[in-house]
Amino acid sequence: MFKRRKQHNVPGLNTASTADISFMLLIFFLITTSMDSDKGLGRGLPPLDPEEQQQEMDIDREKVMTIHLLEDGSLTINDEKTELTPAIRKRVKQFIVKAGPKHIIELHVNRDAEYDAYFRLQNQLVKTYAELKDYPQRIQEIEEP
Repeated sequence: MFKRRKQHNVPGLNTASTADISFMLLIFFLITTSMDSDKGLGRGLPPLDPEEQQQEMDIDREKVMTIHLLEDGSLTINDEKTELTPAIRKRVKQFIVKAGPKHIIELHVNRDAEYDAYFRLQNQLVKTYAELKDYPQRIQEIEEP
């Protein structure tokens, strides 16, 4: 009458080694993946000497260059609008030569300005000072025409 069906047992999966395999894959990807280091400035202020007294002094405004980096990435040097290009190095060089060794470059950056624009400005200033390393010998090259 009724035929009885045979019950088929489904074999179970052997999951004993899955934890080992997943940990080996995790270790493999951790070792082979390169981690990018954070960007940051490679320079810092010199340490403050607590014994040294700091005094206020009068500053000649002719020896101060004020640079503003605005939120839209535009740049003003002494309230004159300019672009952030390598050409600003020439202008900074001319100022340094004209003002002498006691010059001051005042840098104001808007909080909403892009971090990358700030880096580019910092790099241009660092390159300028690197080019002026032998600054007494290079005065003739830089002087205004």
